[in-house]
Amino acid sequence: MPTIAPPPLGALAAELAALRPRMEAVSLAIHARPELKFAEFHAHRTLTRWLTESGFAVTEAVGGMDTAFVAVHEGSLPGPYVAVLAEYDALPGVGHGCGHNLIAAGGAAAAIAVVRAWPAHPGTVAVIGTPGEEMGGAGKVRLAEAGVFEGVAAALMFHPADRSLTTQHALAAAHLRVAFTGVSAHAAKSPWEGRSALAAAQLFLTALDALRQFVPPTARLHGVVTDGGQAPNVVPAHAAVELYVRDRTAASAGALVERVRAAAEGAALATGTTAEVSETGPLYAERRDNTVLAERFGQAVRALGLDIGPAGPDSPAGSSDIGNLSRLLPVIHPYIQIAEPGTPAHSEAMREAAATSLAHDRTEIAATGLAHVLAELLTNEELLTAARAEFAQVATGAEVLT
Repeated sequence: MPTIAPPPLGALAAELAALRPRMEAVSLAIHARPELKFAEFHAHRTLTRWLTESGFAVTEAVGGMDTAFVAVHEGSLPGPYVAVLAEYDALPGVGHGCGHNLIAAGGAAAAIAVVRAWPAHPGTVAVIGTPGEEMGGAGKVRLAEAGVFEGVAAALMFHPADRSLTTQHALAAAHLRVAFTGVSAHAAKSPWEGRSALAAAQLFLTALDALRQFVPPTARLHGVVTDGGQAPNVVPAHAAVELYVRDRTAASAGALVERVRAAAEGAALATGTTAEVSETGPLYAERRDNTVLAERFGQAVRALGLDIGPAGPDSPAGSSDIGNLSRLLPVIHPYIQIAEPGTPAHSEAMREAAATSLAHDRTEIAATGLAHVLAELLTNEELLTAARAEFAQVATGAEVLT
C-alpha cells in the first residue's frame, strides 16, 4: 500500500461544505418522492447522475436489480477497494421515516469529497447503491450473492436516528408469511359448510400473543394481516399474516421460527384449515460492527463537534441486511442524531425530521466522518490490518477487547 498521506480532516470538511447544496438537494429530491423496495427509480437516477458528473464510472442494474448500481473512481496507484453504501428505499405509508434519503445523499457526498480532495488517490473509491433494505428486500444479500462485494476491503455507511452512536448491535430477523386456506361458504345461510381462514389467522395471532411471555426479552414478534377475506357475507377461504421474527442471533431467531411454525399449524388444526409458512425474504443476520473503524469515525465526528459513543448492550435495536454483509467483510453502521431523543424510527415524526436543516447539518458531519475513514483506509495499511484482524477474530467467535 502506498505510504502517502490522505487529505486531512479539515480538507475533507471543506469539500463537504462545498458539496452541501447539492447533497441537500439530492436528499430532498429523494425524500419528496418516496419509493418502495426495488422501485427506487427516481432515487437511482438522481444519485447516478450526480456520481457520473463527479467522475465516477457507473454500472447500473447490478446483481439482477434494476435500481442497484456500482459507481467507482479508480486511483492513480494500487490500493484497496473501499465502498460507501447507499440506501434509498422508503416505507409503505410512511415514506422516508427511516431517513434513507440522508443515507444516500450523505454516502455519495462522502465518496465525492474524497475524490475532489484527492484526485490522484490510490486504490478504488466506490459507492454501491443497495436497494430494498426495508420490508425484507435484502438488496445487500442479493448483491453479495452476485459477487458485487468480492474484493471490497471495507464497507461504510451511517444511519439517521434520535441519538448518535458509533456502534449499535442489530437483531437477526426472519421475514415470514403465514397463509391459511379454508373453505368458503355463505356466512349467514350455511356458515357450517365453511372453514374460515380468517378465524385461523386470528387464532394464530392470539397464539403469538401467548408465546411472547415465553420467549427471551431480546426477541420480537410482530406482524400484520395482509389478507383477511373479501366480503363480510363470505366465509374467507384465504387469509395471510406477514410477520418478522427477531432475536439477538440468527440461530436464536431461527429456533423461534420453529415455534411460530408450530403455532400456525395449531391454529390450522383448531379451525379445520391448512397453514403454509414461507419466507418473504432472506434472514437478516445480526450486525458485527467493526469497532476499529467505528472508533476512527467517532474520532473524526467528535473533532467536528458531535458527541458520540458506543451503545450499551441492552440498547433497543432493529435489523438490517448489512448484518449479512458484516459476516463477509469489515463494516461500520454508526448512527447520527437528526431528531429529538425519543423520536421513533419508522414514524411520521422521523420522516419530517429527515428533511430539516438539522438533519442535513448532521449528515454533512457524518459524510465527513465517512470520507475520513475511507481516505485513511486507502493509505493506512496498519488501520486496514487492524480492521481485518478484528473481523477475523469476531468471525471465529473470539472475544474482541475494546
